[in-house]
Amino acid sequence: MMPERKAMAMAQTALFAWGQTASPPRLVNIRENIVFEAHLKDGRHVALRLHRPGYQGRAGIETELRWCEALSAQGLAVPRPVRAVNGRLTGGAGDRVASCVEWLDGVPIGAGDQPLGPDAAQVNAQAEALGALIAQLHNASDAAPPTNFTRHAWDADGLLGEQPQWGRFWEHPALTAAQAALLQDARQFAQTQITAAQDFGPIHADILRENVLATPLGLALIDFDDCGPGYRLYDLATALVQGWRDPLWGAQAAGLLSGYRAQRALSEDQANLLPLFVALRGFASCGWIVSRAAGDDPRQIAYIERACDFAQHMLDGPPPWQPKR
Repeated sequence: MMPERKAMAMAQTALFAWGQTASPPRLVNIRENIVFEAHLKDGRHVALRLHRPGYQGRAGIETELRWCEALSAQGLAVPRPVRAVNGRLTGGAGDRVASCVEWLDGVPIGAGDQPLGPDAAQVNAQAEALGALIAQLHNASDAAPPTNFTRHAWDADGLLGEQPQWGRFWEHPALTAAQAALLQDARQFAQTQITAAQDFGPIHADILRENVLATPLGLALIDFDDCGPGYRLYDLATALVQGWRDPLWGAQAAGLLSGYRAQRALSEDQANLLPLFVALRGFASCGWIVSRAAGDDPRQIAYIERACDFAQHMLDGPPPWQPKR
């Protein structure tokens, strides 16, 4: 992990492209991207991102920013890019591409795998609002498709191919022989089923609770770092995946589908594929965690257990948010 002092120096260098700041930037987090809160000299309140090297190139990052610019212009609650003094969408510092977006005031709807609310009615209502927002995102993307959308694709190959976007989940080093066999069977089954999904286009691809803000004006989506062309059901599945083992997960699933359908058509045969895509997100996370955490990090085993549970439900039914018969 990059030391905070070095990150601060890189942020201050990057911010020259935006005319510098009225006060030192505030470090928000150092994860794959490094994020700062800053107040530019012209008064604008922004989030500065120092993008991780080797994931999205400058062209891909600028594609993301142009898409968010277009979505914001359509009234979607997403971060609006702030162009640099020279009119460009990006700058740089060291080996990192830098970008700025308008700061959105709000709080994440949940922290990690914490429950969304104390009762089914509250969970259902919040999930309905999120489902509606996801549908609006998809509708806006269809109304004005992004051009030159040069991003990693969340398609059959990106999720289930020989080199998935987030790693060969069926080869996680902590898998038991039985777990590895189960994930191999599930992967083969999913490859035969994913072709039934019909709605494909630009997606956010990472609608986890920490990327959904509750603001005074409603819910907003942030962190489009993983966006790309993909199955729309993957966005719904990602919004559901953190509900695993929550006793109110069924209310969340019902609310999400209800809110989505209030804004965008989703036939029953397509809705029936949602457990498949929840499993696909669980598989992707199982591959992702291998290189993102130490071998003894408890998330390694938790992500394996979750992926295997999703795999078993996908193969045998019913959906994982419903009790087994």
